[in-house]
Amino acid sequence: MSGSLHLLAMLAFFGALLLVYAPLARAAISPALTKSLQTLRQVGPEGRDNAAAREAWKKVAESDATAIPKILEAMDGANDLGLNWLRAAIEAIVGREQSGGKSLPMDVLEKFVKETRHHPRARRFAYELIAQTSAPTAQALIANMLDDPSSELRRDAVEGVVVQAAQLRTAGKTAPATEKFQTALKAARDVDQIEAIAKNLRELGQPVDLPKVFGWITDWKVIGPFDNTGNAGFEMAFPPEEGIDLGVEYEGKTAKVGWKEFTTRDDYGRVDLNKPLGALKSVTGYAYAEFYARDSRPVEIRLGCKNGWKIWLNGKFIFGREEYHRGAEIDQYRLPVELKPGKNRILVKVTQNDMVEDWTKEWEFQLRITDSLGTPIPQ
Repeated sequence: MSGSLHLLAMLAFFGALLLVYAPLARAAISPALTKSLQTLRQVGPEGRDNAAAREAWKKVAESDATAIPKILEAMDGANDLGLNWLRAAIEAIVGREQSGGKSLPMDVLEKFVKETRHHPRARRFAYELIAQTSAPTAQALIANMLDDPSSELRRDAVEGVVVQAAQLRTAGKTAPATEKFQTALKAARDVDQIEAIAKNLRELGQPVDLPKVFGWITDWKVIGPFDNTGNAGFEMAFPPEEGIDLGVEYEGKTAKVGWKEFTTRDDYGRVDLNKPLGALKSVTGYAYAEFYARDSRPVEIRLGCKNGWKIWLNGKFIFGREEYHRGAEIDQYRLPVELKPGKNRILVKVTQNDMVEDWTKEWEFQLRITDSLGTPIPQ
């Protein structure tokens, strides 16, 4: 080939590339798109900035499918309102493009889903777009996400394994069904999934250590009762709040009180203070535990309680809430804290009010320490 013909061929080749990728490049670098996305990311609550957001949304929603990855990336760091605006813009683009017979950038969407640095809701939405277009592609993608840091995707991955296990069990293949259920249990983080998987395993004759699965703190030192007449005890600082000395007795509500060992054997880690301290009303109790961390790290103290409560970590007050008998659930309260290496001291204050109805007798809490996904932190 002569030099001139070779040059013409190269120019034609790069010209074709430009025609293919120019729309994507424009979507990625368009100052107007970037400005509109930033407006949506920063939309304020209670209607603030909504007029500007509506105008920005119209401009974003007018983009074609090549802009979808850029809009998904804009979800990183956006607040909940911004996430909703951005998702709605993508939905408008997808609806228009698909009605016109155009396809979505599947390869780019798959890459986005696999990149765990992106916002969990954005990755989940990208996965949903893939699933709408190609169920087999979505199934193959989610099958590799049992250990994904996003609960939004991990849940579907676990559910896929549960379905496989159930099919094996129905077919009478007990051993492989058990193995699948155990795999699902190891990966599961949502309470309803854990409970359902544990039920299946127990029906298959397999023991399940739910306290270990959830990571409850089960061994405590408890002391009380102190007073809470007229709910005054919630704000009153009794001696355990001033410092922990397990060998000292204090004046309680009606007599001297000292620390007692208490271990809960409840599947859900409930520390029932009625058992070691007595079924009492208008009282305050404390529970103390030591948690050994391998290194310094951010964690969440997760608490369930239907009484008044306060928590201290290593002598520092973390949070409290005075509310009685309005229901409790696992991980009802999630408190971000920092563990230090070695021994960490946890103190829980639980107050009981003066109501005497049967449904007000609970004087209990449940507590575990996890990462942000709900994975128990090992000691």
